[in-house]
Amino acid sequence: MEVKTNGLTAEIAIENEHEFSKETYMYWFRSMLLMRRFEEKAGQLYGQQKIRGFCHLYIGQEACASGAVSALTKDDKWITAYRDHGHPLALGTSARAVMAELYGKSTGTTKGKGGSMHIFDKSVNFIGGHGIVGGQIPLGAGIAFAEKYKGTKNLCMCYMGDGAVRQGAFHEALNMAMTWQLPVIFVIENNGYAMGTSVRRTSNVVELYQLGSAYNMPSEPVDAMNVEAVHRAVAKAAERARNGEGPTLLEFRTYRYRGHSMSDPAKYRTKEEVEEYKKQDPIEQVRATILAKGFATEEDLEKIDEEIKAEVLDAVDFAEKSPYPDPSEIYTDVYLQADYPFIKE
Repeated sequence: MEVKTNGLTAEIAIENEHEFSKETYMYWFRSMLLMRRFEEKAGQLYGQQKIRGFCHLYIGQEACASGAVSALTKDDKWITAYRDHGHPLALGTSARAVMAELYGKSTGTTKGKGGSMHIFDKSVNFIGGHGIVGGQIPLGAGIAFAEKYKGTKNLCMCYMGDGAVRQGAFHEALNMAMTWQLPVIFVIENNGYAMGTSVRRTSNVVELYQLGSAYNMPSEPVDAMNVEAVHRAVAKAAERARNGEGPTLLEFRTYRYRGHSMSDPAKYRTKEEVEEYKKQDPIEQVRATILAKGFATEEDLEKIDEEIKAEVLDAVDFAEKSPYPDPSEIYTDVYLQADYPFIKE
């Protein structure tokens, strides 16, 4: 079946007609659209100097987060790099809290101290965005170790960019995860360019999922412009992890429509390349499926879009009106105060 939506044509796989529910498709549409509208607004605000410092947008990569959230449980843990606005939004963190953090306000997810690259939200088990390239990979393995040590069935989703796999920490973490059979899913969000350098210019191995073979780790590529494909791959890896069968490496083949960060004009790509990827837009694919299956009408989806735009504007208003942190806050949240019986004064 062929459905036209916003000028794009999407092929609908009828053989999987009953694989996912209406609720799942509507979650995917709403969560991915929230990420898209939030990031579009963040880009505008950065241009107005309302948001300062570094800012890395998730536009085009939304399925990487939404498809994984729908495949896991609320008790699973999440950690990623500094392109981190989308993951907490998909998990349920309020747009207000994320926007306030981008503004550096005290009502932000980390009280305005972390900014764009360090969003955290314990309430949804999001263990943060991390600014050091590859620094979060061994942390993800450590989080998974803790879950195994405690005897839970929970796992850790550990995201990284394609550039991070050049870091030694990546290989050390994969080795330890396989040695100890840790419940972690390593995800390479391969958008083709580590900052501004294509994968083909940085490595002889361009099929990045193959890097897991050095550790006998189950690994596979995933079309991460397709949210159903993301869900299926994560669900399969999660089942292995919960059954005590160890980690998985997934290469999410995705694409960012904007530059690496707001300071990147992305002149290393052609307009034709970007437009070709936009034909595979994850949100438009889901929109087409929803319409084809009769889950909602075009009017219903437009209404959701308007509601999300209003939610983002509300988040901006909240951030604008929120106070900056008190200067005394510079001394708080630096060390964890705890009582250990084996430590004496």
